[in-house]
Amino acid sequence: MNIVDLRSDTVTHPTPAMRAAMAKAEVGDDVFGEDPTINRLQEMAAALMGKEAGLFIPSGTMGNLAAVLAHCGRGDEVIIGHWSHTFLHEAGGISALGGVHSCQIPNRADGTLALADLQAAIRADDPHEPITRLICLENTQNRCGGTVLTPEYTRAVGELARQNGLYLHMDGARIFNAAVALGVPAAELVAPTDSVTFCLSKGLCAPVGSVLCGGRAFITRAHRIRKQLGGGMRQAGILAAAGIVALETMIERLSEDHARARLLAEGLKDIPGIALDMGTPYTNMVYLSLDQQIPFTAPQVETRLNELGVRVLAVSSRGFRLVTHYWIDDAGIAQTIAAFRQVINP
Repeated sequence: MNIVDLRSDTVTHPTPAMRAAMAKAEVGDDVFGEDPTINRLQEMAAALMGKEAGLFIPSGTMGNLAAVLAHCGRGDEVIIGHWSHTFLHEAGGISALGGVHSCQIPNRADGTLALADLQAAIRADDPHEPITRLICLENTQNRCGGTVLTPEYTRAVGELARQNGLYLHMDGARIFNAAVALGVPAAELVAPTDSVTFCLSKGLCAPVGSVLCGGRAFITRAHRIRKQLGGGMRQAGILAAAGIVALETMIERLSEDHARARLLAEGLKDIPGIALDMGTPYTNMVYLSLDQQIPFTAPQVETRLNELGVRVLAVSSRGFRLVTHYWIDDAGIAQTIAAFRQVINP
């Protein structure tokens, strides 16, 4: 049975070119700064983000955590969206491990945080309150449907941050999806930020890793924090080699994933009982829900689809997220649409 896995773009496998590069990667001891392949990846990543330096990190979660801890001290506060990945899905690490307080404000439907809400959340200089230190944004915004933040919006937030003496961090796990969708360089999307992390192991298909980028002094602090978090790596150039291939070959082709997400949405919207979220897909994510007349829950449908070789992720009792990626072809899209039709309207 052919398996179509749409649960996430984290399920991607390395391409043959990545496996070949990993097999012949030149390596050294990265803790000593001597792994040439990691050093090259970090330099490439920093250049793509328009930042001074980069730091190879085992995961995006660790990258976001290291960024927050490099910007904030214990008892400081970060302003963050209530649907942000860092708030919802990173195990409370900024508080548990860094003693950093979070102020959650509402993400709007387009993934943005209202400037008025941001301004209102900035604390006065009061010894009874935590010190507002950092604003975190997310691009693309996962829980808002893979929406993209425009350069104009991020510049406005960056200006607000500067006016109030705050840092700005971007969780750019899928920043290249946003860049391709908007037709602008990733560096333009993160120019106002003090730091950005992006994933190599999602749509870019590398097996492991993220890169955290920012100013040299910031990266020096983040490097120490990576060590404290247990993220020091030795001959990890084998992993970085796949990341280099990802940056060289996988960015522009993300448009194919976006096109297949649109093809998937077009096919699903014609199935009675399925309602697509408004605007979906913005990038490579299709969000949908079951009408109330459908006598099945989303988890029940997920189980039935799995039996037909289609893996999806139920995100609520009646809602799904489907994510296209390199390993989903047109045949997989057709198989998915047919499986939904069979399960929803047997």
